[in-house]
Amino acid sequence: MTAATKLGWAFGQQGLTHPLVVAHLTSQLAHESGLVPKEENLHYRAERLMQVWPARFPTMAAAQACAGNPERLANTVYGGRMGNTQPGDGWRFRGRGLIQLTGRSNYETYGRLVGFDLIAKPDLLLQYGVGALVAGAYWNARGLSRHALRDDVTRVTEGINGGRNGLEDRRRLLAIAKRHLGVPST
Repeated sequence: MTAATKLGWAFGQQGLTHPLVVAHLTSQLAHESGLVPKEENLHYRAERLMQVWPARFPTMAAAQACAGNPERLANTVYGGRMGNTQPGDGWRFRGRGLIQLTGRSNYETYGRLVGFDLIAKPDLLLQYGVGALVAGAYWNARGLSRHALRDDVTRVTEGINGGRNGLEDRRRLLAIAKRHLGVPST
């Protein structure tokens, strides 16, 4: 099965078949992971840490303690939140998959929804089929089809990542997805 076939199958399993919904979901996944299931890249320089997480790294000294140390960084920025309660949970449940699922609570919730034990086997998110199923379940749980059907890329983006990070790139990718899927632009 090709990656596109797995993606189409997973979307179908989640009831995500309307061309405009598929275009929006595909473009969001293209931004999040390049449509390739992967682990979050946590290799940062100190200066960049201060830009990405200014509240967590208000000084150069604080940032230097995690710079170049992905595991320590994950445990620092994700530990104690998103259901991460055990030592090392920040690293264990860092962003993975097509949607960059993050946090023990999300791994537990979406693993249960798609029938995989992502707590015991978090790397299952790196398998294309599992990553695509989880992305579809995440989309559905947030009710993002209603925004996609209104062609509201801003609201879809907010539903995916909680903000408007990368909004212009997501718009660009949406235009490409629409062209490939034969969806008229509005």
